[in-house]
Amino acid sequence: MKVLVIGGGGREHALVWKIAQSPKVTKIYAAPGNAGIAELAECVPIKATDIESLASFAERNRIDLTVVGPESPLIAGVVDVFETRGLAIFGPSKEPARLEGSKVYAKEVMRRYRIPTADFSVFSEPHSAAEYAHRRFQEGAKGLVIKADGEAAGKGVFVVHHLDEALEVIHSLMEERVLGEAGARVVIEEVLVGEEASLMAFTDGATVLPMLPVQDYKRALDHDRGANTGGMGSICPLRLVTPELQQQAIEQIIHPAIRATRDAGIPFRGVLYAGTMVTEEGIKTLEFNVRFGDPETQAVLPLLENDIVEVMQAAVECRLDEVTLQWKPRYAVCVVIVSGGYPGKYETGLPIEGLDEAAQVPECVVFHAGTRREGDKVVTAGGRVLGVTALGDTLAQARGRAYDAVRCIRFEYMHYRTDIGMKWV
Repeated sequence: MKVLVIGGGGREHALVWKIAQSPKVTKIYAAPGNAGIAELAECVPIKATDIESLASFAERNRIDLTVVGPESPLIAGVVDVFETRGLAIFGPSKEPARLEGSKVYAKEVMRRYRIPTADFSVFSEPHSAAEYAHRRFQEGAKGLVIKADGEAAGKGVFVVHHLDEALEVIHSLMEERVLGEAGARVVIEEVLVGEEASLMAFTDGATVLPMLPVQDYKRALDHDRGANTGGMGSICPLRLVTPELQQQAIEQIIHPAIRATRDAGIPFRGVLYAGTMVTEEGIKTLEFNVRFGDPETQAVLPLLENDIVEVMQAAVECRLDEVTLQWKPRYAVCVVIVSGGYPGKYETGLPIEGLDEAAQVPECVVFHAGTRREGDKVVTAGGRVLGVTALGDTLAQARGRAYDAVRCIRFEYMHYRTDIGMKWV
């Protein structure tokens, strides 16, 4: 069968890498792909958001299954377009994708379906948002979380601990529109204290198959300092999330969210991702995403024993109850290497050295994110450049291997966190 993967980041490289292991698959295309993906798939120059061109390509090339990586095409309705043309595609349609596309909608679903989450208020006018922040800090709030309502590529969430910080974020989002229309409305909620855990699950709208719990490292600098990013690394499994706690999360968070989409008339088929916080009061929901996480996928998929194509087909065909997920009893650590300056301004086009050397580290794979090939060289082409994943019998072993491989890689101004997984070793 022929598979098309939409996207060109580290998550999509991990998906292509896993799909390529399926004996069912004879040909993989990626749109637009990257330098690493090009070693496993034929890359086609179609943007992930060019939905009509993607659908026409899939029709013309008789693609048997399309897999959507990033959120933008899902929120824009790529699944609806493909299904209208009779094309099999893995991912939720436009209506359920609002769980990620609108923070306000997601929080309203949480409230309506009694999904545990932080108390919140919604604002469409900056003066009211500023007044609310002022009142909360006067009442003794130790911090607030301000979220842009719309799609913001993982960069629309701001944790503030002082009123002047809150006012600055509100002004930049709602008046300066630094994130465009995503900041037209904001959600302001209490800060939850605890450990973050990413919980992803395959679903066909009825059956839920949870993946191993993961921890994502969002801050740019060691010890969770610096600006929020799309993700600087991940570890899997996160042993803090016990089987009992995971089951509680499935029952109280994942199932109600899926029921909400079903009640709206459109079942959710694809991957539902719950960003959660394990607090002293129990596990609470931070946000929903409607696709594989990045860089969580780079740590989860190397531990999955199943043929992922069979799992995806079962979800698309609403027979996920026939599948049992099997996992390697190992640990995985992914360290993301970024361009200097990320998530702010950074240079691109810088030659990357040491990739072959890194690939020789035992049980290590280097997933490309922001890369492209120029002649016989691979060069940087984005903020997050590479995701270096390694497996081990222990977290310490996996972590050691990942950093051994990271130290093989060189490009000008490269940066990475040195503490991924450290506190769990």
